[in-house]
Amino acid sequence: MKAVQVSKFAHPRDIAVSEVAKPVPKAGEVLVEISATGLNFFDILQSQGKYQNQPPMPFILGAEFAGRVAKDSPIPAGCKFKAGDRVFGYAQGSHAEFVAVEHDKLLAVPPNISLAQAAGLYLTYPTSYEGLVGRANTQPGEWVLVHAAAGGVGLAACQIAKVLGAKVIACVGSPAKGKVAREQGGADYVVDYTKAGWQDEVKKITNGHGADVVYDPVGMLIPSLKCIAWNGRLVVVGFVAGTIEKVPANLVLLKNCSIVGLFWGATAIRDPPRYKFVIQETLRMVAEGKLTPTVFEPVYEGLEGVTKGLIDLENRKTYGKVVVSVKKDAKL
Repeated sequence: MKAVQVSKFAHPRDIAVSEVAKPVPKAGEVLVEISATGLNFFDILQSQGKYQNQPPMPFILGAEFAGRVAKDSPIPAGCKFKAGDRVFGYAQGSHAEFVAVEHDKLLAVPPNISLAQAAGLYLTYPTSYEGLVGRANTQPGEWVLVHAAAGGVGLAACQIAKVLGAKVIACVGSPAKGKVAREQGGADYVVDYTKAGWQDEVKKITNGHGADVVYDPVGMLIPSLKCIAWNGRLVVVGFVAGTIEKVPANLVLLKNCSIVGLFWGATAIRDPPRYKFVIQETLRMVAEGKLTPTVFEPVYEGLEGVTKGLIDLENRKTYGKVVVSVKKDAKL
């Protein structure tokens, strides 16, 4: 089969599509024929040996996928899926034509979304839900400031905050991304973080109140302290900007605010019941049409598109979830 295999650490631009052996499912696993694969910033780090989770060499890049249970897949005892069923999930090696996955870690694709949309669903919406609900306890009527609001988790956060009844301020780096945040995320207001004094704009929008919740996957906690509300909550989601901040504790005291971390990836191990609940809750919202996964257009075609997609993601040329169509049924 074709796959994006890493044989030596390198930037994705220097990794070509290879012919490798098709995976053989172990006990309890099923074989999934991949229709679409989701791209993540950590793919770029992992290919260079800079990520905290590094599989042994050689390894196939990628983690998020959607597709169908393969015709020649074994069906383990207790498996709720059969050949041809639409499924999605998370497993090392998704930038390939096939992947072997433990059957109880697969999820059914909601009937109202495409496989391309499902390929970027596993991480973005549960992460944003837990950040806004589990960590920040967002309430109806509160002001929520979302950084990188046109990105995958950012758009998910905007949509979820609106479902919760909050008022959303999208923080973006360009008018084009502001338009995406409004049209795809439902943001009520947009501020441009590249303009000096954007925090004053947040305070103006909120009539001096400030943001009750700050959702930050970028690393903008210190600037956000200038516009956080009294009793506000700042959720640390990630550091896409590349800098891990050292927050002055006196500012946290003076603002009477809380800074809470979100390590969604570890929740499956440390709190399995919560992990399962959050995933099922987000899937329910998607199935009911309350949340709509946004896929960057045009979708990158073929596994050869992984390199181009990751480069564009790294250079911030994309919005929503970046997805590669591996098969022609990805949009179905």
